[in-house]
Amino acid sequence: MPKMKTKSSVKKRFRVTKSGRIKAKSANTRHMLMNKPTKRKRQARGTNVLCAADTRIILRSFMPYQRRKASRKTANDNQGGQA
Repeated sequence: MPKMKTKSSVKKRFRVTKSGRIKAKSANTRHMLMNKPTKRKRQARGTNVLCAADTRIILRSFMPYQRRKASRKTANDNQGGQA
């Protein structure tokens, strides 16, 4: 069976934390910034953790090898950290 491939665009846009969550950069920071309020631009700095539904989509569809690491972490968390 051939190797599963991680989507290369997803490798560049997302990072998986040790707890299996997905970090991503906020939207609204690329163009037409003079038309956006300062508060919106300021709050869009940095990275955010995606919700569980989006995390599941990213891991299942685009990051097959990261999915295993994330599921192990959550399985260990559910057992109280005893592995």
